[in-house]
Amino acid sequence: MRVLVIQNFDGSGPGQLATALDEAGAQIDLRRLDRGEELPDSIRDHDGLIVLGGGQSALADEQHPYLPGLVRFMRAFVESGRATLGVCLGSQLLARAFDAQVLIGQAHEFGWRDVTLTPEAADDPVFGALPTSFPAFQWHDDHYMLPRGGVRLAGNLVAHNQAYRIGARGYGVQFHFEADRPHVAKWSQRFAGWIAEGTPDWPMRHEAEADRFGPASDAAGLALARAFVSTIERP
Repeated sequence: MRVLVIQNFDGSGPGQLATALDEAGAQIDLRRLDRGEELPDSIRDHDGLIVLGGGQSALADEQHPYLPGLVRFMRAFVESGRATLGVCLGSQLLARAFDAQVLIGQAHEFGWRDVTLTPEAADDPVFGALPTSFPAFQWHDDHYMLPRGGVRLAGNLVAHNQAYRIGARGYGVQFHFEADRPHVAKWSQRFAGWIAEGTPDWPMRHEAEADRFGPASDAAGLALARAFVSTIERP
């Protein structure tokens, strides 16, 4: 099983998704398009696609010229019926791929926030594995409208479409379920200056919130990662 993972930003790796992929014996093909690496010539080379988050806007084509090609690749991958996942920026790019509006600067969230599943999530092969409500780590300012034909799977008061499915096995997830407590701790150190611009009290809150919300968030995130990986068809 070969899985293409697109990492869009330094320090924003697959986290708990790597754990689930390793458990499944998957071969991970990690590509950094932001560093000039290229997409495969064909969608047929991989059984699954994961597009991770990043600090750039999903509409920043001039600054990141690879984005339009990635958007087209994501749409083709979904339309082929292969398992596809976009996380944070990846979820916004997937929405864009299916002609939904990306909302710039309209949904600021940082830290662990509650996410609630919709009734439609109960029968979903991925989100059906999760509790109806759980904390998840958030770090975003942008959001998106639900793509036409998409199934809304989760939301909260800040970002209405926290998760959705498009097609048979295309998933967009706004929250960082892949980021467990060690992952968040690394972000908090590496991006301390950036975080301080929007959330200056984070160093004072981080430890207490990690203790309070981290265990449930980590458990839900790993369950989601495993459930998504289980939808990837082996060749």
